[in-house]
Amino acid sequence: MIATLEYVNILDRSEKLGKMVMDSEVMEAYLKAQSILDADKEAQKLIKAFSDMKEQYNDVERFGRYHPDYYEIMKNVRSTKRDMDMNDSVAAFKVAERNLQKLLDEISQYVAGSVSEQIKAPKDGAALSDSGCGCGSGGACGCAS
Repeated sequence: MIATLEYVNILDRSEKLGKMVMDSEVMEAYLKAQSILDADKEAQKLIKAFSDMKEQYNDVERFGRYHPDYYEIMKNVRSTKRDMDMNDSVAAFKVAERNLQKLLDEISQYVAGSVSEQIKAPKDGAALSDSGCGCGSGGACGCAS
């Protein structure tokens, strides 16, 4: 691709926008929450336990309710996830993560809307759809895409 002055200008502005996001209070809160989560040994144990339980779930999922341990594994997955989600560090990280996602979605909507109202952008955490589906089937699945 031949670099034109306009193309270089767009890249410069996008780099500035990226730097603004990286320097924002929302990003600072996210990085702080991530650091606290990484340092929390109890949270890391809970995350590891959930990850291990998810692996068991993935094995059982292939057979569904016909697997002999299906109901036990499902119960354990929900219990392990609840334990992990109730940890203060995990909960704070998830809040910070949602706030950062919201900021990025707002920026995406603004940029897309500046170009054309026909361009889809993430909205409320749902990628590429006003309806939240994002399937791209044009509504064939029953969504309002």
